[in-house]
Amino acid sequence: MAVVVAAVLVVQRGDRHDVDPRPVDVPRASPADAASTLDALVAGIDARDATALADLATPGDAAAADVLRGIAATAGSVQLEDVSVRYVDQAGAVAEDGTWSAVAEVAWSVAGDAVPSRADVVVRFAPRGDGRLAIAGFGGGDTARLPLWLRGELSVARAPGVLVMADGPQAEADAVAVRVTRGRSVVRQVLPGWRSPVVVEVPASAADLDETLGATPGTYAGIAAVTATAGTSDTVDAPVHVFVNPQVSGGLRPAGAQVVMSHELVHVATDAVHRPVEPWLSEGFADYVALRDTRLPDRTTSGRAIAAVRAAGLPQELPGAADFDTRAQQLQARYEEAWLACRVIAERVGEQGLLSVYDDARSGRPLDEALAQAGLSQQDLVRLWRARLQRLAR
Repeated sequence: MAVVVAAVLVVQRGDRHDVDPRPVDVPRASPADAASTLDALVAGIDARDATALADLATPGDAAAADVLRGIAATAGSVQLEDVSVRYVDQAGAVAEDGTWSAVAEVAWSVAGDAVPSRADVVVRFAPRGDGRLAIAGFGGGDTARLPLWLRGELSVARAPGVLVMADGPQAEADAVAVRVTRGRSVVRQVLPGWRSPVVVEVPASAADLDETLGATPGTYAGIAAVTATAGTSDTVDAPVHVFVNPQVSGGLRPAGAQVVMSHELVHVATDAVHRPVEPWLSEGFADYVALRDTRLPDRTTSGRAIAAVRAAGLPQELPGAADFDTRAQQLQARYEEAWLACRVIAERVGEQGLLSVYDDARSGRPLDEALAQAGLSQQDLVRLWRARLQRLAR
């Protein structure tokens, strides 16, 4: 980690200049040492060897050792496979104490993933004092991803076709697994052919959720859950997981938390990440399925939309993409408006008609054509939707 260089000290004495060479230790980054340490990390993960992984921490760094030891336990419980960690580049300067960070390309898969996920992850290194390089931790930077399994030992719950991993108590993982199982039944009421496995990740906080997804801090502070790729790959087969924000979902009543999970599972079942449609249709359809059998009155399920109409008047158009930004004003009202639009479609052309509209849109057909094919023009949809909002807001 250190290289000895000759520092030249020039001392002036009258007309004389004396040169005093002094050896100075200057910390430097060693990509070769980093790559070797990362290879040892992968070997320890593959072997589920907690002792070998803990030995990669700096002696005396109990926190880093606990994380590394916990990774071994998590690797076994989530069936972590296809792990590779490749040194990419140094990130920032080397500190005076010899610590430094690097970006590494990490690949991994868990039970339920058909192919590995990939993401660039910041790895923090520290000198061990014995000539080797230690791992001081993972993560850092505003938009760097940190896969949940790299946080250490996780609570894991399983059910048929379901894997839940939570950076929290076992009871939390178990409760989420129950909601997923129920949600799969809800989704199959409308999409009976769906059978794909589900992976759910529950970070410890909203801030950790942002880091898990490589998002700017605060992006998901007000979101109960989101469906997204587990890594940065945007290929058509990149694994898609549901990510839960415990700080929001934990404050919901059981029925509300169930609706949130069922909503996200609709996105999984329809492959909404890889085959996107108009946001109002995607979000409205997911809520249509999630709320379909709840038997709640429209004035309850549309409460925020009603309040928005009373405060600002009827919207002229269906919600646009910007309205569904995670930090947008009146976000919940926009979700309710989208749900109401899908309700209107189902009432006019039947549930199968709504499914046809959604499937046509997923296949790339323009939305106005998909609606027309089902027997409803987009202009009529907007008119009927506005009329419904107006009646509800009276």
